[in-house]
Amino acid sequence: MASDQGPAVQSAILRGELVRVRKDRGLTQQQVAAALEWSPSKLIRVEGGGSSITKVDLDALLSEYGVTSESYRERLQALNRGARERAWWDRYKDDVSPTYLRYVGFEAGAAFIRQFQIGFIPGLLQTAEYAEVVTAISPLDPDQIKVIVDLRLRRQAELGQRSVPPRQYFVLDEAVIRRHIGIKKDRAIMPAQLRSVADRAEQDDLVTVRIVPFRAGDYPGIDPFILLEFEAGLSDVLYLDPDLVTDSDFRIPERAENFEKLLEEALSAEESIKLIRDTAEGMS
Repeated sequence: MASDQGPAVQSAILRGELVRVRKDRGLTQQQVAAALEWSPSKLIRVEGGGSSITKVDLDALLSEYGVTSESYRERLQALNRGARERAWWDRYKDDVSPTYLRYVGFEAGAAFIRQFQIGFIPGLLQTAEYAEVVTAISPLDPDQIKVIVDLRLRRQAELGQRSVPPRQYFVLDEAVIRRHIGIKKDRAIMPAQLRSVADRAEQDDLVTVRIVPFRAGDYPGIDPFILLEFEAGLSDVLYLDPDLVTDSDFRIPERAENFEKLLEEALSAEESIKLIRDTAEGMS
């Protein structure tokens, strides 16, 4: 369902469709803008996401492109209505960077999330206690820490409430589970976090966690990354903190290939869960 994807993804799908239809008609942005008596910059903003699209403007574009299918027009209008809805992550816009919130918007509507992490438990798997400790490592005041932790937990909750939650696949370096995060505050934080990860991986068919063990030796030296895949023909999105990579950037297929190579080095899902639980037991 389009409405289950969130406004950011619905907006991206809509704008992608408008660009595709225009190009299929063999029209340039300048030609369309002239025919509608718009400035070229207006159409550039519409197609690029720099401005919202009114119902009247969308109807005008579809008529200019000769789109007569009522069902198709209504689908695009439905996407536009969804794209104009207030996003739940808007409440964090004064405290979190626009780029990261843009990523959160895409994540909220993704069908498949793949992540490789070498330093910490991925945010979508973190417990509140662990999230507080790792966030406090940065030089932030208590109010900032609270906001960031709240956003992290809200991301988890919102994905879980979708009618069709996304598939989530995590590959972690063994160092992620070995470092006893939080030991100076409460030595129970890390083992509880590890058990939480193992429980999610065992109980949720949509969540897979695999560990690249130390004994694998060296493997492709790459930074942590997150790959998002979508339904409805939207191109993949790559998050390389602090950058959001979209469109046809070469790094997207490159990281997808790297992820497959990491899987060749990783323990099986069952072996990974056992290692996680054994590590938790050893920390307790």
